[in-house]
Parts: sequence; structure tokens; C-alpha cells
Amino acid sequence: MSLFDTSERAERYRIELLEFMDSHIYPAESVYEQQMIESGDPHFQPPILDELKAEARRRGLWNLFHPHPEWGPGLTNLEYAPLAEIMGRSHIASEACNCNAPDTGNMEVLTLFGTDEHKKKYLEPLLAGTMASAFAMTEPGVASSDATNVELSMVRDGNEYLLNGRKWFASNAMHKNCKVLIVMGKTDPTAATHRQQSMMVVPIDAPGVTVMRNLPVFGYHDREGHAEIDFRDVRVPAKDVLAGEGEGFAISQARLGPGRIHHCMRCIGMAERALELMCTRAASRSTFGKPISENANIQDWIAESRIDIEMIRLLTLKTAYLMDTVGNKQARTEIAAIKVAAPNIALKVIDRAIQVHGGAGVTDDFPLAMAWAHLRTLRLADGPDEVHKRTIARQELGKYRRATAATNGQQVQA
Repeated sequence: MSLFDTSERAERYRIELLEFMDSHIYPAESVYEQQMIESGDPHFQPPILDELKAEARRRGLWNLFHPHPEWGPGLTNLEYAPLAEIMGRSHIASEACNCNAPDTGNMEVLTLFGTDEHKKKYLEPLLAGTMASAFAMTEPGVASSDATNVELSMVRDGNEYLLNGRKWFASNAMHKNCKVLIVMGKTDPTAATHRQQSMMVVPIDAPGVTVMRNLPVFGYHDREGHAEIDFRDVRVPAKDVLAGEGEGFAISQARLGPGRIHHCMRCIGMAERALELMCTRAASRSTFGKPISENANIQDWIAESRIDIEMIRLLTLKTAYLMDTVGNKQARTEIAAIKVAAPNIALKVIDRAIQVHGGAGVTDDFPLAMAWAHLRTLRLADGPDEVHKRTIARQELGKYRRATAATNGQQVQA
């Protein structure tokens, strides 16, 4: 028996999800694209997606990410990992199963820190898939890789806060069903560094909230959008502060741990699909009198891709296991490591697949170009690679600093 053997219930979900992907998700991809083209609106809500959501819910493939049995099946991170990987194979599967970012992270925040009113007004519709949400932390004017840099001001005014500032890359804010933002800002610039920030629940249609524009990513206008949003004298009731003033940084860390590993799980699914497409293309095309698959360099790419995928899958499973057994804080090195490794390795696999496809690989006839753009962006989302490497390096160096200090202490005593 392996340490990472899945449970019977997780295996049931895996089998059912694979069947759903084959019978509904993959055939719907072309329908989805056609409905988007015909609408002429880059942020259109295609009817096929709502049909898929209804079918997923009917099958019980719904809110699979949510760890609380009250709101979902209550799977562990280790149980959910293979399911997130499967959904990651298609750009529409996660939303079809109500497991898409940033809604997943926002639902977990509202579950942990929301009031009863927040849960009734926002969490329940999010769990039902009838509402979308956005997370507004990143700002254009500061290096937001350091969350303590955020400058959007949240000034207390009686029983309200007055919000002023600008956010961007608020993913999901262009979604037709987006109704609420979770906004991080600065309530007390004089407090300790990690106590200056707070998070608030803000309706997207609140007076003073202006969605300025959608930000394209490598030329793609993602349907859910990455919005730049202006906040000008936005009044937020004090009751809509999550967990109390000064808790913003702590909430952001609680939110990003699971979110980061979910991204990595989906990365593996993208890489697996890219490898499948690479093998199929290599076996079906010939150049200079022989199948492309007989070329040594192509065989190297295929072999290296399989090795790479297995490595990141094992690291992801180890991370999920540690999160379940010792907690997110104790697993922070592994969370940081997989957040660096998974997008980078998946990008490498997709790049090989694009090369094997030739000119077709950079078109929208195959999902590779869009997957590459998404994954390249993921090297910045939820913290750039460099921040995560810094976390790992500090943990590693800390071991040696402690050892050196202990040795020096013994020498002094001697």
C-alpha cells in the first residue's frame, strides 16, 4: 500500500469525473468556442457552460474542492488532488464543477471568516454556482508580490470605512455573474507591518467602484477577465470587515495556501493533455519519409515529459499529504516548491507539444497556445516564482543558521 493511495470515495469520484470529461466536457469544448465567437462578447456566458454545470451538479461532481462536509463532499487535499488534475485538462471543466479560481478561494475565505450575513448573501449563491466573485489585492502602483505593499486606503469613518485606490488583475471581475469583491487594503499604516492590512466584502456595484478595463493576457481576453478597478470614496459598513481590522495579511496567507496547490494540480492535468496531443501528433505525421515519432529528439521529448510530469505529481501529492496531516504552515516549503515547479515543468511540456504540432500548435485549433499563455501567467499569479524561491531558501538557510549558532554556543561554553 502506497502512502498516497486514494480512498474508496475519492476513487469513485475519479471514475465518475473521467466519464463526465469524456461524455460531456471534451465534446462541449468546440460548442463553447463557437458560442463565444457567435456572441461577439469576450465575456459572454455561453449557455453550454450552464448546461454542463447542471449536469455536474446532477452527478454530484460539485464543490469537490470544499473541505467542509456541509458545503461539499469534504475531501482532503490528497483526495482532491487527482480530481483537480483531471479538471485541469480542460479550460471549462473546473467552472463546470464549481471548482474554479478565484471563487474557490473566496468561498473558503467566506466559510472561515464571513459573518452569517455574508454566508447567506454571498457564500450560498457561490456554492450554488449562481454567482461569481473576484479577489482584489494586486495594485498597479506597487510591487504586489509583497502583500504588505498594498496602498488602497481604508479609512474609518464612524460605522463605515472609506476606500480609495486602484486594483488590477482582479480575476473574474468581468464575469457576467460577478457580484462581489473581496478587497485587501490598508487600515492602519502605523501598525506592525503585518497588521496594517484588512480585507472587506464589497459589492461590485457599490457606489464609487468603477471597473476600468479588462487586461489581456498574452493577447487573450479571458472570459472571466482580469480587471483594473478604481475605488473612489467607496463606503463599506464596518460589519463587512472580514475577521476584524488588521487581519488582512493573515487571511491572504490562509487563502493562498490551498489556492496555490489547486493551481498546481490543474497544471499537471494540462501537462498530461499536452503529452497526449504530442504523442498523437507525432504518431500521425510524417516528414522525410518516416513518422515524426521515430525521430530521436521527439522520443526524448516524450520520455522527458513523462518523467517531468511524474516528478511534479509526486511533489504535489506529498504537499497535499502534508497539508492534511501537519497543516499549511508546516507545509509552506513544499507549497512554495510545487508552485514554482508545476507551472515551469508544465510550460516545458506544452512547449514541446507546440513544437511537434508545428504551425498548428500556435493557433486556436488546439488548446496548447491558450494553455501556454495561462501557465506562463501562473508563474506570476499567487506570488511570482522569485517570492516562493525566497521562502524555500530562507527555510533551508535557517537550518544552517541554527546549527551554526548551536556550534558557536558550544565553543563559547568550552
